[in-house]
Amino acid sequence: MSGRKETVLDLAKFVDKGVQVKLTGARLVTETLKGYDQLLNLVLDEAVEFLRDPEDPLKTTDQTRLLGLIVCRGTAVMLVSPIDGTDEISNPFVQPDGA
Repeated sequence: MSGRKETVLDLAKFVDKGVQVKLTGARLVTETLKGYDQLLNLVLDEAVEFLRDPEDPLKTTDQTRLLGLIVCRGTAVMLVSPIDGTDEISNPFVQPDGA
């Protein structure tokens, strides 16, 4: 067995494709994954950040700001998911009003 460490995620299949990245501090960034390393440092091109709700800083709004080319430190990355092939669904555990 070699001394080389392997990452848990195989991000090679997401290079040059759209990804959604959740970062610590409830930040949400989307766009094209251009590169990564074994520490999960990510390079995103044409990155767009979804701004947080001033009333509840843990929620994001539909307001965005363009960041351009960015590097996300691996220690701040919480989640990486593809944009294509995913849809947001309603929470099945939330009870409807009046129930």
